[in-house]
Amino acid sequence: MVKLIPEKCVACRLCEKACLFEGIRVQNSVPVLTPQCTGCGACIEVCKAGAIVADGTKQGPAYDTASYSGIWIIAELRRGKIQPVSLELLGKARELAEIRGSRISAVCLGSNAACSADILINHGAERVFYCDDAFLEPYRTLPFERIISGLIHEHKPEIVLIGATIMGRDLAPRIANRFKTGLTADCTGLEISPDGMLLQTRPAFGGNIMATITTPCHRPQIATVRPGVMQAAGLHERAGEKIRLAAAQEPADNLVEILKTAAHKKSSIPLEKAGVIVSGGRGLSDPENFRLLEKLAAVFSGQVGASRAAVDLGWISHDHQVGQTGKTVRPRLYIACGISGAVQHLAGMQNADVIVAINKDPHAPIMQVADYALAGDMHRIIPELIRQLTEV
Repeated sequence: MVKLIPEKCVACRLCEKACLFEGIRVQNSVPVLTPQCTGCGACIEVCKAGAIVADGTKQGPAYDTASYSGIWIIAELRRGKIQPVSLELLGKARELAEIRGSRISAVCLGSNAACSADILINHGAERVFYCDDAFLEPYRTLPFERIISGLIHEHKPEIVLIGATIMGRDLAPRIANRFKTGLTADCTGLEISPDGMLLQTRPAFGGNIMATITTPCHRPQIATVRPGVMQAAGLHERAGEKIRLAAAQEPADNLVEILKTAAHKKSSIPLEKAGVIVSGGRGLSDPENFRLLEKLAAVFSGQVGASRAAVDLGWISHDHQVGQTGKTVRPRLYIACGISGAVQHLAGMQNADVIVAINKDPHAPIMQVADYALAGDMHRIIPELIRQLTEV
């Protein structure tokens, strides 16, 4: 997409400063593209001498995009149970399908897939491709990618949504590479543009900006979506089409063998499912103050969360982080203690039913979005809250 006209270069080096990827260098007063060039065109916009222009030989669409239709979600089973993110994807798929006038399909592979197909239909899928053959349990990249890619090649969905889980983050790039199409990972927002393209929004540059990405010339449009971001579809008795896949194991599937799986020790209630979350930030001043938050959370049988700042300081593990680069939560009650309220943190908890902020600074951003703002010393406020709540 970028064409250089060296004889026009005045060696102002504005192009170097504009490029975020070190994709262009001025050497001996001549501009040179490096292997890091992405063709984004940022250098074209700043070049006043006309030494960098758009390449007029840009190729047309790689696909007949009009031949692709329908929205697919790749369901995830873990020990025979559908993961919540799959139902959340169906909820968003229904919103997108109403705009596009599209059919919603789901692909479900693994143990108990036949029974899970009914659950997916009752949550909004109109058609479910399923296979519960023994070789598909536990999850392995190669057979899953082979089977799902075959289905995509045959049916040509225009949008494929996958949960941004350990499985999804492994599987989605493989599928995207198979079709030489784009993939937007860890999306926090999905919309349809006026011209019918999928607008895929995700945090970028460490969560400092929100980028909206499109895939205009390739299909399918593939995105992974963070668990807890979308609203799960409602459960209703629905009629749908169930198609059992006659998938056979192939020798290449065994190139990777799973020797052992070990469960990571977590709290009894995952942070994403907690009804009450008490979170702490840099304003706690000392990691020992998280013990006070644990006592308050215990009163509600809730969980302890944290801002990125507290995690980066090593005060608490990343499992507790709430925000764009952590977990997205929707508790009934969210209590933020010593958290300023940066936009990155708000993005992870702003959908809580009730937000309570405790902060010394009455002008902190978190105080403006809170339903109840308590300005003062948390060492006085929290013990008093615990006392009053335990006396009720």
